Amino acid sequence: MINKVLIANRGEIALRIIRTCHEMGIHTVAVHSTADSDSLHVRFADEAVCIGPPASRDSYLRPDRLIAAAEVTGADAIHPGYGFVAENAEFAAICEDHGLVFIGPTAETIRLMGDKSLAKDTMRAAGVPVVPGSDGVIESALEARAICDEIGYPVMVKARAGGGGRGMRIVRSAEQLESNFNAARNEAEAAFGDGGVYVEKFVSQPRHIEIQLLGDGQGRVKHFGERECSIQRRHQKLVEESPSPVVDADLRARMGEAAVRGAMAVNYRGAGTIEFLLDADGNFYFMEMNTRIQVEHPVTEEVADCDLVQFQLLVAMGERLSDTPIQMDGHAIECRINAENPFRNFSPSPGRVTAFHPPGGHGVRVDTHAYAGYVIPPHYDSMIAKLIVRARTRDLAIKKMLRALDEFVIEGVSTTIPFHQQLLVDPRFVAGDFDTTFLESFELKP
Repeated sequence: MINKVLIANRGEIALRIIRTCHEMGIHTVAVHSTADSDSLHVRFADEAVCIGPPASRDSYLRPDRLIAAAEVTGADAIHPGYGFVAENAEFAAICEDHGLVFIGPTAETIRLMGDKSLAKDTMRAAGVPVVPGSDGVIESALEARAICDEIGYPVMVKARAGGGGRGMRIVRSAEQLESNFNAARNEAEAAFGDGGVYVEKFVSQPRHIEIQLLGDGQGRVKHFGERECSIQRRHQKLVEESPSPVVDADLRARMGEAAVRGAMAVNYRGAGTIEFLLDADGNFYFMEMNTRIQVEHPVTEEVADCDLVQFQLLVAMGERLSDTPIQMDGHAIECRINAENPFRNFSPSPGRVTAFHPPGGHGVRVDTHAYAGYVIPPHYDSMIAKLIVRARTRDLAIKKMLRALDEFVIEGVSTTIPFHQQLLVDPRFVAGDFDTTFLESFELKP
């Protein structure tokens, strides 16, 4: 049994984990930087420990301070949430070395799936479709040129480590290759301390579809259907929904089976996601595996009527998954509410929230750590809330989301609410006619 969990994270995801722990009778420990002392996750945890100054590198990214906080409070498990140390294989190994249950996959799995070239090889061996490209990391632009000549342009140069769109460059011709290859490698080295890059065929105008998985580390893996995540800006997701408006039952089954095969190949434990690119002809290709709970997990929880964090905790305590099939029903949409000004190129808008009134009503959920009087610090990701709605159909879910956005009052800082209000009435979005390039042609009106 797990008796006390330290949440190695902040904000809304930390609060969301605390809630499930309390429902399960598990005590919680919040960690926080000095900038986060007034966050709701600190208030609602059973205990709280300050682990350093505002900068993440001096607080949330310090394994030594996280382990020390767990030891001084007597925690017997650590939940990393998403971001920070969630996909840090070394941290997972350190937890196990200190007798702490890491609520996630093994360090070996994280390490394997975190190396995108090795992950691709693993998926290919498991029979999961992958995008044509290099067999692994390539050392020079000259080596990359030979591969590109074989698979054809356009291609994508991608960092072996990390994510969030960093270390990625689209190359549309041989003349652009060398400069983009070097730029991607330099950016990857600066962002992740690892300049390794690989090359793969660029899938033009794809949709970004991901499959939610849960494995027990004892040979069983389930999938919970797909999430549509194609509404992105600079590779950052802004809106997610489940199910996808273009995935039918046959495609869902094939993508789900492929994702399960991939997870089984690494004896996956915990919640994870396999992300696919889906082209216009219905072909799908493995992109990456996220070895953690994801920001957009609530849309799956709403259509599957489940608690994915509870599943994570139960699996971490050694429970096996049942054979009961997952039943999906209805449609859910999530809008990420960021403290950004969409009319000024989404520039960050930290500061004091002077008024905060979240929407309510049937089928409306708000995951947030903000409140009236809360000061949004400038040191972290700008997301301050996730607005999730569920309805019987996609059309009804869009209408419900528009109503909820209209009710959502946040004053004192700029937010992305106006962006979402315009997006959800765009005829192309309403028709489900979009891909990952959609926002390049979307015009936000003042």
